[in-house]
Amino acid sequence: MRIGHLDFDDRPLFLAPMEDVSDPPFRILCKRYGADMMYTEFVSSAGLLRDQEHEHQKLEIFDEERPIGIQVWGGEIDEVKNATPMVDAAGPDVIDINFGCPVRKIVQKDGGAGVLRNLDKMRNITAAVMEEATRPVTVKTRLGWDDDSIHIVDVARMLEEMGVAALTVHARTREQKYEGEARWAWLRKIKEEGVQDMPFIGNGDALDPEAIDAMFEETGVDGVMMGRGALGNPWIFDRAKKYMETGELPPPPDWEERVQVVAEHLSLKCEWLGERTGVMEMRKNYSSYFKGFRNASTLRHKLMQPETKEGVLEVMLNFKPGAPDIQIPSASLPEQTADPEAVQTKKPDVPDDLPTPGGDGAGAEEAGTKKAELPPSMA
Repeated sequence: MRIGHLDFDDRPLFLAPMEDVSDPPFRILCKRYGADMMYTEFVSSAGLLRDQEHEHQKLEIFDEERPIGIQVWGGEIDEVKNATPMVDAAGPDVIDINFGCPVRKIVQKDGGAGVLRNLDKMRNITAAVMEEATRPVTVKTRLGWDDDSIHIVDVARMLEEMGVAALTVHARTREQKYEGEARWAWLRKIKEEGVQDMPFIGNGDALDPEAIDAMFEETGVDGVMMGRGALGNPWIFDRAKKYMETGELPPPPDWEERVQVVAEHLSLKCEWLGERTGVMEMRKNYSSYFKGFRNASTLRHKLMQPETKEGVLEVMLNFKPGAPDIQIPSASLPEQTADPEAVQTKKPDVPDDLPTPGGDGAGAEEAGTKKAELPPSMA
């Protein structure tokens, strides 16, 4: 499969753009565990034009994450057009347009899935972005606004005729939001009747390795994008690939590996946002990471108390009596770049000092005591 200048192996796996989830710390972990391509949190075109710091922060990308796309949304054609050069200047490998978010505050502004009520506007926004962009443009959308307005086959044809580099479809309507089952039969129909050469990526209910494999088999999509299935679960990419290669389901990560990855995620968050903000922002992730473990609710409660990174690490490392020592690696974000020529589609080498899944480590006394150094672009 090829998206613009990017070549992918068979059955590539993508990390979905998710607000408050798909930030650099989490993306770096997903890349290490086998994500072939990732997207940023969706960026507000209006926020960029108003110079909102939070929206500009979403444009930060790093070489270790490539290939990566920045997703932009907006309900006004001129607004999206004028914001596109800012997105383009950040140096993503592709620019993705959000025509699928079902959240009310987005839809009310005719953004996200709101544009599914006005396909002419979808065409015009897409054309405006393509006019301003110097790199491939992709689109993520849904089946339609509701069951009475599913025109996704015609939409797919329209976007391919316009020169869109790839299309991702969440197999639900906006009315469904995330309720009920994703309707994979529509993905098959889009693949067979809607697209010819444009890469087509499926999304919706790809929550585990078996479901990911089933989506490929049942729909014929060229790639699969994971959203909720990756929450607190960066291992899903590696486990899914091994399952598709061997037919055997790899065991999920054990307690020690989970603690180790959560600790690194926390360290990266603190480095990127500052310790206090990083600790606070990380709190929303603990439920997903430790779901299903005995006494997980007790641990989550304890993790909400500390206001420092060392305090959080101490809680995790001491929670399970008799647990082996776990090495908490010194986490460091890579140097930022906006050079589109520096694209690499292969999984980056893992530094020697990072632990391998399930590996042994140094003593708990050393855990979390190293301060990660900010890359030059963030100093």
